[in-house]
Amino acid sequence: MTQAARGTALYATGAICFVMLSCQPALAAAAEPWPASPLKLVVTFPPGGSTDVTARLVADKLRADLGRPVIVDNRAGAGGNIGADFVAKAAPDGYTLLMATSSHVTNRTLYKSLPYDFVQDLTPVSRVAFIPNMLVVNPSNLRVNTLAEFIKAVKDTGNKSRLNYGTGGNGTSHHLAAALFSSMAGVEMEHVPYKGGAPAAAALLGGQVQVLFAPLVEVQGFVEAGKLKGLGVTTRNRSPLYPQVPAIGEVLPGYEVALWNGIMLPAGTPADIVAKLNGAVVKALAQADIKQRLAEQGSDAAPNSAAEFRQFIAGELGKWAKLVQISGAKVD
Repeated sequence: MTQAARGTALYATGAICFVMLSCQPALAAAAEPWPASPLKLVVTFPPGGSTDVTARLVADKLRADLGRPVIVDNRAGAGGNIGADFVAKAAPDGYTLLMATSSHVTNRTLYKSLPYDFVQDLTPVSRVAFIPNMLVVNPSNLRVNTLAEFIKAVKDTGNKSRLNYGTGGNGTSHHLAAALFSSMAGVEMEHVPYKGGAPAAAALLGGQVQVLFAPLVEVQGFVEAGKLKGLGVTTRNRSPLYPQVPAIGEVLPGYEVALWNGIMLPAGTPADIVAKLNGAVVKALAQADIKQRLAEQGSDAAPNSAAEFRQFIAGELGKWAKLVQISGAKVD
């Protein structure tokens, strides 16, 4: 080999070694197990609501278990569709999570078109909790003590003018729960939509409407203060917080409107990441302190496997579509 050829060979060998050495950090980073950086948990409603509070409880537990920060990112708007669309279009690498709710299932029927597909574009990880609605009245303007008395009052009033029920807007859980109740009880009430649960509760307190089917966390303080009276909860069983308040299904057999939330990831996320995150969520929700915190806002921890959550969502699609049909709700 000539001296020039030997020099060329040495140069090529040196270049290869340099490239290999320079690639080592990138290869090491690629091989680093998930999670290697902070996670983002997208909440599709404003801060302070039950979904946001639950998400922050879960995020704190995931941080402790996974060893990485879990940042709650509130992306509210369009009934939860803005945040869900953001996650659906995120990279399927396990770093962008969605706090999904029953509203997202409802939206598949409620909205004429959506920029994402809740079933095809997202991967279930685990359900988190069930949340009851409570049928509440203002005892100062509607003097009833039981569901039977309330149904009678609605029927009696219907002969003159309908009672008004407030909601947080068309297609919300307030609306769908009330519509199902009216259908099953054979009564008619006038729907008065507001821009959110808080204004609807304020209207009930002010006497502008006579009844409200609200997530328990939204009216709990008013019930405890005696300003509102709870007549029934929309879940199958009574709430441990209010064991004296019956489930509506005890009076109207078959009635049930159970709100829920759960963790989802973009479709295509590797199965090992889904499994690891599921394990962390299930572990978090098994801890006594988070169960207690959820119970304080009327929620029940309800984790399950990714496969079970997928099957659960499939069953929810038809149920909520039927409720939207009964309510006649439309969103343009």
